[in-house]
Amino acid sequence: MPTLKQRLSEQMKSSMKSGDKETLAFVRNLHSAVRKKEIDDRIDLDDSGVLKIVSTLVKQRQDSIEQFKQGARQDLVVKEEAELKFLQSYLPAQMDETEIKNLVEWAVTEAKASSLKDIGNVMKLLLPQVQGKADGKLVNQLVRERIGQN
Repeated sequence: MPTLKQRLSEQMKSSMKSGDKETLAFVRNLHSAVRKKEIDDRIDLDDSGVLKIVSTLVKQRQDSIEQFKQGARQDLVVKEEAELKFLQSYLPAQMDETEIKNLVEWAVTEAKASSLKDIGNVMKLLLPQVQGKADGKLVNQLVRERIGQN
């Protein structure tokens, strides 16, 4: 199975050959973000590093879409939604709320969390499990709800 960087490179080549300028722009944007991180940190990113970048870009697109909707800029909303859809194709399948709740239950038990002060310990256990597979805000909300029940 090809790595995410190989998949990105292949998609760049195929979109150049097919003349798909929109996808090519999205691929180049993601590729440049990956290369910038590699150059800045002087490392060679693996799939988990690329996933972190993709997750960050997804969050940025979601925030931009909200801002553009508030500003009544439908043209920019459409563009950002297209790029968001492209970026999400690089993320693993998203977890549903039931799966997240099961992991939250496990992490709360594992961390012996009894108050909201223990959220950091619970999140430390959860984040590696849900990285790129679930929205961090939702995970945090579910942890707060679960700990608040105690």
